[in-house]
Parts: sequence; structure tokens; C-alpha cells
Amino acid sequence: MRIWKKSIIFITILIVLIFSVAALSKELINPFILEEHPSPSNWIKENQIQVSKNEVTLNIKNSMWAKFTNTNSMDPFLDEDSNAIEILPNTADEINVGDVISYQSSYGVIIHRVIEKSSDREGIYYITKGDNSPFKDPKKIRFEEVKGVVVAIIY
Repeated sequence: MRIWKKSIIFITILIVLIFSVAALSKELINPFILEEHPSPSNWIKENQIQVSKNEVTLNIKNSMWAKFTNTNSMDPFLDEDSNAIEILPNTADEINVGDVISYQSSYGVIIHRVIEKSSDREGIYYITKGDNSPFKDPKKIRFEEVKGVVVAIIY
């Protein structure tokens, strides 16, 4: 009976150990595997960029220059010293998860990343969040509120 109890305890410990190693094996095998996050859409095509010996020229129609205030919500992606180029998209369908948009809020213009895109009875909406914020923005952003999509950051 004593050997039987020891055997059951040994087998139980062995099973727990096997499952623990299996659960951790992905991290143990390659601790550098990173979670995929949506990247911004490719708004500027290669043929819109000309690089010469002394200058870079971007041919972006309907582009706007953007500056930022120091809210830290988009750190480290951009900060108050960053400059950006934005364009106004033609349709709500052009904006995707991962894109950084500016939109009008009751607090002024906000620049945050789209983390969700969906639709309801009123149409397409976006859920946004600052890269450095743990919280989603509190309301659905409609296409009519979008002031622009960030297509280039110039540091």
C-alpha cells in the first residue's frame, strides 16, 4: 500500500511537471517571439517617393502638415517635437486597424491609433487608443469626425 501511494504521488508530480513544461515550452524554445500588432496601412506607394543625392521628395496629393501637443498618449511613436504628414481619406473603408488618425473631439483634435473597426446602424466606426495609454478612447469615432490619417512621421 505504501508503494502504491508513493507511485500515485510520483505520477501526479510527473504529470504536473510535463504540463508545466509544455505550457512554457513556447517561451523556452524562443523567448524572442513577439506578439503581432496591426501596422498602419501603406498609404504612400513607392512611386510617390523620389530620393536623390541631396533631397527626398514625396508626391502626396491633398496632404496636410501636422504638429503635436505633449500629451504623451502616443509615446514613443510620436511626441511634441515630431512632425507628420496627414491626408484626408476619401471613404470610411480606406481606414484600417493599425492606422493612426486625427479626429475632432470635445477636447480638440486627438491623434490615436485605430484598434477596432466595425459597423452599427449608423455605419462604420473606429475605436481608437493612444499607444501609451492602457485605455481605449471613450467613444466610437465616425468617419465624419476624422480630420486625417497620418501617412508619414518626420523625426
